[in-house]
Amino acid sequence: MTFADNLAALPAIDHLAAIEVLDTDGNVIDTVENKPGKSGSVKVYNHLAQVYGALTPEAASAGLTIFAEHTEDARANPGKHPNVDRLEQVLASGNPLGLRSVPSA
Repeated sequence: MTFADNLAALPAIDHLAAIEVLDTDGNVIDTVENKPGKSGSVKVYNHLAQVYGALTPEAASAGLTIFAEHTEDARANPGKHPNVDRLEQVLASGNPLGLRSVPSA
């Protein structure tokens, strides 16, 4: 399945302005805004937060499958897909990251 196919099966994110990525101390290390070019990542991260509660290695593995062709492109072009790269880092390190939803105003 393609990334677009996978996204179509995930819950809607109309209620979200962003997803915050948290380090182990709960500090925000990144904010992925729900805007064109990033909304797919918000949808994936929101789904992973709902199912796994955080970006655990298991969640990262599932996320890499959801990102489909973008995962292969990210592996071939490090830095091109930072939200996919983050999942690779969690999987490689075993260090989980937190996820927090930011509701739309």
